[in-house]
Amino acid sequence: MANQTRIIKIEGMTCGGCVASVHSATQDIDGLDTMSVELDTNQATVTFDDSKTSVEAIAAAIDDAGFDASVANS
Repeated sequence: MANQTRIIKIEGMTCGGCVASVHSATQDIDGLDTMSVELDTNQATVTFDDSKTSVEAIAAAIDDAGFDASVANS
């Protein structure tokens, strides 16, 4: 299909280590092209190939790392 860019809201991040944990939790997701995690806004902007993964799958991986992730309405 095509690349999509979406925002994931992430609750529970308190420091740079949390940002690193979010990156680590998602680094092996096939189809995730780029991710920018912003501690001050508690969100991640992700660009992904929607034929390989979904924004919900990326959010689930962040949830599994111990954070509360939800897809922002676009």
